[in-house]
Amino acid sequence: MKTFVLIAGGTGGHLFPAMALAQELIRRGHAVELMTDHRVKGYGADFPARQVHIVPAATPSGSNPIKLAGAGLTILRGIGTAWNQLRKVRPDAVIGFGGYPTFPPFIAANLLGIPGILHEQNAVMGRANRALARFADILALSFPTTRFAEQQSLEKVVTGNPVRDRVRPLAGRPYPALDGRGAIRLVVTGGSQGARALSDIVPAAIALLPDDLRGRLQILQQARPEDIDRVAETYRQSRTSVELASFIADLPERIADAHLVIGRAGASTVTELCVIGRPAILIPLPSSLDSDQKHNGLFMEEGGGGWVMEQATLSPQSLATRLHELLTDPDRLSRAAAAALKLGRPRAVERLADLAEMLAGKHTHIEGRPTP
Repeated sequence: MKTFVLIAGGTGGHLFPAMALAQELIRRGHAVELMTDHRVKGYGADFPARQVHIVPAATPSGSNPIKLAGAGLTILRGIGTAWNQLRKVRPDAVIGFGGYPTFPPFIAANLLGIPGILHEQNAVMGRANRALARFADILALSFPTTRFAEQQSLEKVVTGNPVRDRVRPLAGRPYPALDGRGAIRLVVTGGSQGARALSDIVPAAIALLPDDLRGRLQILQQARPEDIDRVAETYRQSRTSVELASFIADLPERIADAHLVIGRAGASTVTELCVIGRPAILIPLPSSLDSDQKHNGLFMEEGGGGWVMEQATLSPQSLATRLHELLTDPDRLSRAAAAALKLGRPRAVERLADLAEMLAGKHTHIEGRPTP
């Protein structure tokens, strides 16, 4: 049995692939612990770790010297905290999943001589991972082409982005039958807390569709709690069948049952859409650093599995036009579903677990475990 410490920022985009790897490593008989920041309380309640360690972290941003100095002190404190915890755990390897909370534990592991893998979920290498690459042994990539990765001199392996155990059984489920008369199931998701822009634009776009098409729609939409009442009212006025929720516990299953998905283009969203094989209209988050969501979405669009629509130029009218084109062309949706499935890497977690075992075995054989 080996011991692995997984390191991830405390948001769903980083924690979900870390959770998938933890599940796989535990299946293989290994011990797993997690290092993250305080935000894990909102996302990681079900994380299958032997122990969860909260490590101080900060994002060094802006030009205010006082704030930068404060962030630097927090990072140093985080390195010290992680150093002490890692000396007690004595892992065979660490695997980092990005975000600035990864920085202190990954640096501490390097100082202790513990080998490490960095996993990049997005089609653009994150800034924290770029800063940490010099301290890693292997860079695992989700996309065949990842911006900024080519600048890194370490070994690179395209593993794909691991998906949770809940998603894996849905891989390749047949696309639901769709004809010109039956129900059309549409899922609208904007991330763990919903997206206000989608709450504004999507219901208004649906209202512009012809009555006969709108009458066939069965919509599931995620929205912020404070937006649900006004979204419900817009749908009520257009006489559209809708189910609204601020959190959708069975989202993977609902995506598998959908004919079309509308959502952001976060790495986990794009990965799960491709593993399940469902077409999507992707609206990248405009504020995402280095336009990583746009590049994620373009990967799916260029592969024929989806359509990217930029929020800056999106309107109810333009979205309604695209929806009418797609929803009245079942063959086009079916082809896009098949194309999305071809882009998926359902065995990504096995590949990443293989890498982790290889690195841990090499480390134990050559160097021995780090001494306390």
